[in-house]
Amino acid sequence: MSKFDVETGSVPARSSSQEIAAFMEAARRTAPVKGAGRLIFALDATMSRQPTWDLACDLQTEMFKVAGGVDGLSVQLVYFRGFGECKASRWSRDGKDLAALMQKIDCRGGRTQIGKVLKHALRETGKERVSAVVYIGDAMEENIDLLCERAGELGLRKVPCFVFHEGRDAIAEGAFREIARLSGGAYARFDRSAASELAALLRAVATYASGGRKALEKSGGSAARQLLSQLPRQGDS
Repeated sequence: MSKFDVETGSVPARSSSQEIAAFMEAARRTAPVKGAGRLIFALDATMSRQPTWDLACDLQTEMFKVAGGVDGLSVQLVYFRGFGECKASRWSRDGKDLAALMQKIDCRGGRTQIGKVLKHALRETGKERVSAVVYIGDAMEENIDLLCERAGELGLRKVPCFVFHEGRDAIAEGAFREIARLSGGAYARFDRSAASELAALLRAVATYASGGRKALEKSGGSAARQLLSQLPRQGDS
C-alpha cells in the first residue's frame, strides 16, 4: 500500500520510496479512535535541514513516543521534500511505529510546501476534529498571505499550529510567528543549544492535544508555561 498524497487527496500508483511505503502500510493498519485527540505532526524534509537532521529525528522521535503514550491521542505524520512530494501517514496511536518511520525519511532538495500542510490540516479537521498541528521547519519560500489565510481558517476552526523554527532565518521567523498567532498556537525556536527545551515543549504539545488547555495547566513545568503564555484563553478544549 502506497502513501497518501496530501495535495491530491489520493493514493499514488507507485511510492517514491519502497522502505517508506512498506512502513506506511503498517501504520495504516491502525485506525483512528473516534472522539480522541488528533495531532498532525508535519515537518520540512528538504535538503537545507540535512545538517541537523539527525538531531531533529531524535527529538521528533521522542515526540512520537510521548504522543503514543498519551491516552487517546492519535498522530498523523506529514512531510514534504523534493519536487512537489508531500505525503501523510494514516492516523495511528502507535508512537513506536511512527518514530521508526521518522528514521527512514531522508532529506531531498526542493522548495517548502507549507501551504499544502495547512490545506491538508483544514481538510482533515473537516472530516473529524484535529486538536493541533505541530510543524518543524527552517525556511519559508511561499506566498505569506496565502499561508496566513489558511492559518486564520485553522484558527477559526480552533486548530492551533505549534511552529518550531530551526535556525534563525528572519523571513521564516516572521511567517512562522504569524501562522502560530493566526491559528491560536505558539512559536518556539529550535537549535542544538535548546534540544532538551524543545523536547519538553513537544511533550507539552502532546498533553495539550490530548486534554486541551486544562490538561496543560495541570501538567506544570516551564515548557507548559511557555506555551500557555502564547495560547489564547478563548476556545479552550
